[in-house]
Formats: sequence, structure tokens, C-alpha cells
Amino acid sequence: MIAAIDWLQRRASLSPQKLALIDTIDGRELTYEQWNQQVNQTAHFLREQLNVEKGDRVTMLASNSVEYLDVWFACNKLGAILQNMNWKLAVPEIEALIKDAKPKAMIYSSEFTDVVQKLQLRNDIGSIHHFVALDEKTRGSDLGITERNQYPNTQPEREDISIEDPWVICYTGGTTGLPKGAVLSIENITWNAINTNMSWGVGYDDVSILNSPLFHTGALNVLTSPLIYAGGTIIVCKTFDVTQVFDLINSGIVTVYFGVPTMFSMMQNHPEWKNTNFNNMKFVITGGAPCPIPIFEKFWEKNVDFKTGYGLTEAGPNTFWLPAEQVQEKPGAVGYPLMEIELQLINESGKQITEPNISGELLIRGPHRTPGYWNNPAATEEIIDEDQWLHTGDLALFDEDGCYYVVGRSKDMYITGGENVYPSEVESVIYAHEAIAEAAVFGVADNKWGEVGHAVVTLRPGFELTKMKLRNFMKERLAKYKLPHDITFINHLPKTAAGKINKKALKEEFGKLE
Repeated sequence: MIAAIDWLQRRASLSPQKLALIDTIDGRELTYEQWNQQVNQTAHFLREQLNVEKGDRVTMLASNSVEYLDVWFACNKLGAILQNMNWKLAVPEIEALIKDAKPKAMIYSSEFTDVVQKLQLRNDIGSIHHFVALDEKTRGSDLGITERNQYPNTQPEREDISIEDPWVICYTGGTTGLPKGAVLSIENITWNAINTNMSWGVGYDDVSILNSPLFHTGALNVLTSPLIYAGGTIIVCKTFDVTQVFDLINSGIVTVYFGVPTMFSMMQNHPEWKNTNFNNMKFVITGGAPCPIPIFEKFWEKNVDFKTGYGLTEAGPNTFWLPAEQVQEKPGAVGYPLMEIELQLINESGKQITEPNISGELLIRGPHRTPGYWNNPAATEEIIDEDQWLHTGDLALFDEDGCYYVVGRSKDMYITGGENVYPSEVESVIYAHEAIAEAAVFGVADNKWGEVGHAVVTLRPGFELTKMKLRNFMKERLAKYKLPHDITFINHLPKTAAGKINKKALKEEFGKLE
């Protein structure tokens, strides 16, 4: 067994006075020494008052906060497992995931008091012995997180914890059925940090904004855990607030930033966009969904190294890096595999693709890859083969330089009249129109062509556009078979909990052609 280190204890010993967290919610700052002491108190509280031991699950149903991070890293000290619950789920869905993970405790923030009260009325929740409120005003008869203050800030006694032990159960945003709980071991999260720091060139002197929801792997592991591993600084924000983002960037302290495309679209449609100075930023990276090329171009006009990443909950999520000097030479590329990652592409017959510019399913292997899904061996066997390759379900290709492009989900691609259409390509063209705020393209059944495209779009304030004008715009830039058969204008596109456009909801509403 290879023993796992206590992340925060080790970091606090290496750089005790380095600024670890800037808490924009409570207006405080914590050094690594101070933060480690606070997390030690949290770990003692979990063990001594909640009886949480190695292997036990702790559910967080909470918005972003320093306390959320405290629980995450207290689990690392105890060998416990964080179940970071998606707070946008309905009560029956949350109940199902609780039954799946069987946590000993649920820790919640005030926004979800009503949800917790409904859960407490259930007779079959069973496993939860303690509910802990992060807000004293709404705790009622529950325990409060402040009770940790009575516990020592010294290092808790450490059990034999292996790097292979689970640290997080992070549920995937599945489009059908109950989300699957991807197990992220201490080894997985550690190697993602090593791969990221060594390949992206981020570390001790970097400062990042954390405003994506912490129930998502992007918030946990794109920049947060790698920077903590390296001794960087995290600005903790409750949620994405576009004005706050501009204020933080304009302050000059932020050096790196991750977000999903909808966040960057909101930034570019905000009046403050034209006044914002990005000069102190090393890079801005997007992920989680295909990003339209016009969003890239607007950042490039401001001399920002804006690029797209690629990852998934089950692997990392960080997988690629595109050097700054190639960002505009290879628009839309995700780049080259990180230091300790293996990749291959396979065709529909399962044969490896070795020639450039041929798309196939992307397979990933390495120490950052999940060992599988919690309590779901059948689903694990579906994605991890006997050679330990993770089958992503994503389609990619590489060019003559070995640089990779992710062209879409295999399930998102649709075939019209025998021709493959990748929605992300069509969406990028639509976004190039000045009137478009957001767009989503998907395939729907058609008696003649098998499938045809349907585009659902929203307009920027003050703009008008007709179907014919948008279709004519696309005709100049796309092959005829790629043109959507129909276009629908609506006021707002639905979003998933992770901030992505919810194509499932759109297909359910607009998936039948008249």
C-alpha cells in the first residue's frame, strides 16, 4: 500500500504564511497555516461529534464557501469520502443519491433548509445520523458547523490511508436515469494536480477565482485542487456574478480563470467587457461544453490567451494543453496530452486510428482516471475495458502535428442523408452572427433524411433577426447538409446545474418537427 499524504498539513508545513484563500463571502483571508488549523478542527468535529471514520461518506448540499472546502479537505485527513451533492436536483433525486452513497452526515447551507427539512421527514433515509447547518440562523435543532470551534486545531490522528482510497464521489450530469457516482480517489485528484501544474505551468504564484459550483468536477479539480497542491491562492465566491468577476480581474490579482462558455458569453455581453483589463492574466480557459469560436476571437482581440480545455468527471478532468503560441493558429483545438496521460482514438470497429484528421472515439488511460462508479459495476464495465482504457463517448481527431480537436459527443452527432454533422461546428457559425446571444443545435428524427438539424437560439438585446436572414448567413459558411432544417427563437435557453445549455430539455420541447 502506498500511503496518502495529508494535502493541507504538507502544504502548510511548506508554505505556512502563503495566502491560501480569499473569502469574498465573509471578507477574510487565510494563510495555509491558518486554513490547515481550521480544517483540523473540522476533521476533529467530523470524527468525534459525527462519528465519521475512514470510508464513511459526508454529503454536502451547499453553495460555495470556505466551509465547503474545509469539509472536503477534512475528509482527506480522515480518509472519509465527500459526496458533493448537486443542489439543483429535486428532493426525490437527492433522496435517491443519498440512498446510493449512504452518508453518515449531511452538511447544508441556508438556501437548502427547506430541502433538508423534507429529507428529515423521510422514514427511509436511514444512513444519515446528523444534519449540520452552515448558518447558525437556520440550523433549528440541527448541529452547527461552528461547534467545530471547540475542538483542537492540531493534526488529527491519521489512519492508514492509501492513495487508492476514495476521496470524492462526484456525480455525472447524465442525460438519462439517475446520475452515476464517479469515484475520485486520492490518487486521481493528486495526479490531476501534478499533470496540470507540470503541463499548464500554474503554481505557487497563481491566483484563481472559484465561482463554479463545487458539486461539479470543474470547480473542484480544473484549477482549485491543482493550485492548492502547489500553494497557489483561491478566491472563493458563492456563485458566478459577472460584475464581481470583472471587479476581481480589474483588481489585477487574478492570473488564471476557468469557466464554462455561458459564463464567458455573459461577460462579453456585459457593458463592463470593453473596459476590463486582462493584462495580468496568464490565461483564461473554458470547458464543460463546446465553445463557439466568436467567444475565442473576442478574447484574442484583447490579447488574452483564451483557449478551450477538455475533460470529464471520470478522468481528471484535465487532459490536454495548447501552448499559447498555437492558440490562434489552431482555433478550437484542445492541444496535446498532459504529462502522465495516454490517449488513443478508435473507429466504430474498435480499431485504433493512426492517421491524422480522422475522427474516432477518444480513449484515456492514466493514474488520474476513476477506478469506476460507486455501487455500479455494470456501468463501470461499460466505460473501462480490460486494458484499463476509459471510453469517453467523445469524438476527436488529431492533425499532422499530433494536436487534438474534440469534435463532439458521439451521441450528439447526427447523421443526415448519410452525412455526419457535428452540432458544435454549426453552433460556432451561428454564434458568429452579431445578433446571436446563445445557440443550441441538435438532431431530430426525419422520415426522409433519417435525422435533420434543429437550431434553438436567443438574441442579444436590441437585435432583430429572422429565420431566413440567419439561414442565409449560415449558407455562406456551411455545406448545405449541415444547415439546420428548422430554427426556433426563444427568450432563454435552459441550463443544466453545471451551467451548460440543456439540450435534453430542448429536444423534449422542440424535438418534433411540424
